Amino acid sequence: MKGITKIGMWGMALVMLSACGNGTPDYDATGTFEATEVIVSAEAAGKLLKLDVEEGTRLKAGEEVGLVDTVQLYLKKLQLEASMKSVESQRPDLAKQIAATKQQIATAEREKKRVENLLAAGAANQKQLDDWDAQVKLLERQLVAQESSLLNSTNSLTEQGNSVAIQVAQVEDQLDKCHIQSPIEGTVLAKYAEAGELASVGRPLFKVAETDGMYLRAYITSEQLSQVKLGDKVTVYADYGNSEQKAYPGVITWISDRSEFTPKTILTKNERANLVYAVKIAVKNDGELKIGMYGGVKMKVGN
Repeated sequence: MKGITKIGMWGMALVMLSACGNGTPDYDATGTFEATEVIVSAEAAGKLLKLDVEEGTRLKAGEEVGLVDTVQLYLKKLQLEASMKSVESQRPDLAKQIAATKQQIATAEREKKRVENLLAAGAANQKQLDDWDAQVKLLERQLVAQESSLLNSTNSLTEQGNSVAIQVAQVEDQLDKCHIQSPIEGTVLAKYAEAGELASVGRPLFKVAETDGMYLRAYITSEQLSQVKLGDKVTVYADYGNSEQKAYPGVITWISDRSEFTPKTILTKNERANLVYAVKIAVKNDGELKIGMYGGVKMKVGN
């Protein structure tokens, strides 16, 4: 959230002093209401085909509100998918490629067995058996070499396919980023672009704030610091001016671990304190709290 401006701080001081003079609560600390704000920027470059948000629009988390032109990315995806099919078509069928060699080995082994039987019967000589034994071993070495070559080819094609698959995933991610979504549930505070304009990566498109849950950023003295802790329940007052206040239950969710010099326009319980600590107090918004509105807090020490 933006820091409180000097003029704004003086205005708050005047309001709170006036309030105290009219019998309103003597605040332990004062500050302004904040909300979690997110500036949504373009994640893809191209023409904005639509951006359906306006200031004040309520959005749900993940709601799609815009679209960047996706034609070129879609065509690139089609090209990569075609490359993927081409790679797959080149993948060899290992079983079919080595079937012929295996058949040759089986035939040679039968002939070797036949010669062994003839040799035992004295109808063949040792050289014939040695020739068939050498033929079997040669074919077996050819089979091993063939399997190794086919395996290397298959692995190479697998790597090519994986590379193309990664490129497809990258394009799909880029296509997803062309769809503009609200990261949080909240209200649109500002719109920075219109449909038909060119978007570039990082260009702000709109700002959305989670206004259902607000925070009062207030300042407490070092003396008060020792009396409060995270989770303490307090009472927060929204100041509408003209001595009109509205009380809300609040919970301290953050206490700064660094001290700051007291801003001259910040009202604290001990105005002589030189150092103060910022705190954030969570408040459920009923629709009446606005960002930048002044508020005060009464501590309930011990809760």
